[in-house]
Formats: sequence, C-alpha cells, structure tokens
Amino acid sequence: MILDSFRLDGQAAVVTGAGRGLGAAIAVAFAEAGADVVIAARTRHQLDSVADQIRGAGRRAHVVAADLADPDDAGALADHAVAQFGRLDVVVNNVGGAMPAPLLSTSTAALADAFAFNVLTAHALTTAAVPLMLAHSGGGAIINISSAVGRLAGRGFAAYGTAKAALAHYTRLTARDLSPRVRVNAIAPGAILTSALDAVAANDDLRHALEQATPLRRLGEPTDVAAAAVYLASAAGGYLTGTALEVDGGLVAPNMELPVPDL
Repeated sequence: MILDSFRLDGQAAVVTGAGRGLGAAIAVAFAEAGADVVIAARTRHQLDSVADQIRGAGRRAHVVAADLADPDDAGALADHAVAQFGRLDVVVNNVGGAMPAPLLSTSTAALADAFAFNVLTAHALTTAAVPLMLAHSGGGAIINISSAVGRLAGRGFAAYGTAKAALAHYTRLTARDLSPRVRVNAIAPGAILTSALDAVAANDDLRHALEQATPLRRLGEPTDVAAAAVYLASAAGGYLTGTALEVDGGLVAPNMELPVPDL
C-alpha cells in the first residue's frame, strides 16, 4: 500500500523549536506516523503540552528545555535520542528566526546572530546526529526549515532572508557530502498561520491582502508543513535529497511587504 511508505514506525526523531508552531505540528505528525520524538525548545510548559499530544498518539516523547541558540545544546540533542530511544533516524532543524529591520539599521552583529541561530545550530545538530544515525540506524533523513524569504526578495529581511538562503544552500551541500546513506532536504514555508502571524490573522483587512497576494488564495496551516516533513522523512520521499519543498501557496513574490520607505 502506498500509504505505508509514509509511515515512520519504530523510528526516532529530533525536532527543534518544537514548543509551538511548525515544530510542534511536525513533532505530533511524526508521532502519528509512528515515530518517537525528542522535542526541544526554551519553554518547558509548551513542550510538555506537545509531549502530551505525542503520547496521545501512542508514541514516546522526551522533552529537552534548552536555549538552542547555543550550538553545543543543539548538538547534544542527538545523544538524547539514542539514550532515550536507542536510535536516531530523523532530524528536523526548525529552530531559527530573526527580527526584520531596514537594511541600514541592520548591524553586522544582527546579521551574525541571524546566521548563527539559523545555520550554526543546524550544523551543530547535523554533525552530531549523522555518526549516530549511521551507527544505530544505518542512515537517516535531515530536514532543514528554510523560508520563502530565502528565495524571494522583500524589504526588511536582509538578516533573516540571507540566513535562510544560506540554510537552503547548506542543505544542498550537505546532501552531496552525506549521500547515499543520509538524505538532506529543506522545506521553505511561506506565510503560515503560527503565532508569528497572530496580528495578521486578527486583522481581516491584512489577512485578506495576504490571501489575495497568494496564488492559492489562502494562508498556510502548520499541518501543511508537517505533511511535507513526514514525506521527506519517510520512505515515500526516499528518492529526494538536496532539494527544498516550497510550501508557500505558489508564491513568486513576497505576499507581505514591510513598510520600509524608499531612501
């Protein structure tokens, strides 16, 4: 049955930034597909809620409350998976972000911080995870959460967009280095209805404008991204590596422009 190829039965995954939003949706989707999951983020009570959902799906959850801006803390998550579940099959590098700002207000420190948070943490966990994947599972899958802004040019996103573009190319480079035993892919979401868009979702005019600027005429749901992650993690996506799935409603230009004036 083709649906069986989307199963993750008996596998172990690590998902960063899993306390809410995309990370939480991915972690729960993995559990529903049969995986045990290490979930990590800064806020313990949010993780506990996600862990309850994972256990409700009949799978095991291990909670790690840590500041994943520290690459050492990110890298340690791979050991948690093997210690708790005896194996490691899937890693989702979801932690990241950066505040938008006009270019001339973006310091070199802000750019460096964006790169560190979005790329260095992914590198730390990837390099820690791969030897354990090979030793305990024979291979695995790594999924990096990039962004449509890593591909599309919008004002105010110099730090965030540059970091996410770097993560997308890091995906292609590591896929080449780690083939054939470890697959590395990315997901590039567009405007997804997480807490980052709370203000937009609450304003009918803003939401309508974003929907009209999106070819599919709606904003994304976290489950849209979670479904893509299950595909990339599972045997169904077993012939993909070094690619980015653009889960963005068909965007060819940003659907939200920040109010950054001309010089």
